[in-house]
Amino acid sequence: MEFTYPAKVRFECSRCGLCCGDTEHKKRHILLLEAEAKQIASDTSKQIDEFAQPIQCKQPYTFEMKKGSDGKCLFLKENQCSIYQSRPLICRFYPFDLRFDQEKQVHNFDFTVECPGINSGEVKGKKDFKNLFALAQEKLG
Repeated sequence: MEFTYPAKVRFECSRCGLCCGDTEHKKRHILLLEAEAKQIASDTSKQIDEFAQPIQCKQPYTFEMKKGSDGKCLFLKENQCSIYQSRPLICRFYPFDLRFDQEKQVHNFDFTVECPGINSGEVKGKKDFKNLFALAQEKLG
C-alpha cells in the first residue's frame, strides 16, 4: 500500500493534554478498537463499560472512551496518560490522521494545527510515517 505524508512538518509532544479532551471548539471522540478496549480492561482491572461505551457507526471502532465531568479522558491524570503503554491507536497517531482516498487508491497522512506541538521539534520524515502506517496496518488488519 502507498501513502502520502506532509513534507517538512515538525512535531514534538508538549504534553499539554489538549488531545485528551474536549476544547471550547472541538468535542473529542477517542475511539477504540475492540482489542484495545480489552487490553485496557486487562491492564487496568476495569470492566470495559467503566471507561468506554459501545458505538456502531464508526467501523472498525467499536467503543468510544468515556470522559470525566471536565471533558477529559478518564485515564488522563495530571496531564499524563495513565495507560500510555496500552493507549489506543487514535492517541498514538495524534496530531496526525490517516485517510484513504478511494479515487486515487492511496492513504494520506494529514495533521491538525490545533496541536501546540506542531512546528516544534524535529521534522517528521518518511520513516516516521512508515512506522505509523505499519502500526495502523497491524492494528486494523
